[in-house]
Amino acid sequence: MAINLVKGQTIDLRKNDKGESFDLSSVTIGLGWDVRKKGGLFGKLFGSEEEEEYDLDAIGFLLNAQGKIANFGRSVQKGSHTISMFEGDVVYFNSMQHPSGNIWLTGDNRTGAGDGDDEQIIVKLDSLGNEFDRIVFVVAIYQGRKNHQHFGMVENAFIRAVDRNGKEIARFSLSGDHTFNGTCSMTFAEVYRRDGSWKFRAIGEPHATDNFVDLLDKYR
Repeated sequence: MAINLVKGQTIDLRKNDKGESFDLSSVTIGLGWDVRKKGGLFGKLFGSEEEEEYDLDAIGFLLNAQGKIANFGRSVQKGSHTISMFEGDVVYFNSMQHPSGNIWLTGDNRTGAGDGDDEQIIVKLDSLGNEFDRIVFVVAIYQGRKNHQHFGMVENAFIRAVDRNGKEIARFSLSGDHTFNGTCSMTFAEVYRRDGSWKFRAIGEPHATDNFVDLLDKYR
């Protein structure tokens, strides 16, 4: 049975407190959220609620033993757009696969519609080079400031870890409430090496910015 984590809690990804073992040759970090209904009380009474779209993005920062990002990638031109941090140690919607081939983002869900994970980052932890000591997982609301959206308005947000066989290891849930008003991004969780094993830690650190690039300064 998966462990429901609270903020700051750490678990060993290889084995839980019930003695269950997990296959970490491939681990899925799944992010999910629900679209918020708008229309208020009258919308509920008269069945006129509308779904409001939220574009939450999952991002992974690969860090070395010093807690820094060693490779910020390169800039490439795609059409009329310049994409930065391409094929570096930041996995995000414009650079969805790490050059090592051991971590990738499966897609970019722009609504939160549907059940289960809305976005996934898959990591082959057992194949990840020793130069990578930690992976930080961030979620940001794309254009949240412009659209006046924040985590206080997002419902049933969660991050979870699932092993290669589809067995859920741990889950950290975050229900929308007023304490997250004005928060447009969040350092959700991290996995890191410790004593020959991989640990998963729930963080839940909120940030006002809706641009994950603003969070990179501490990792330079």
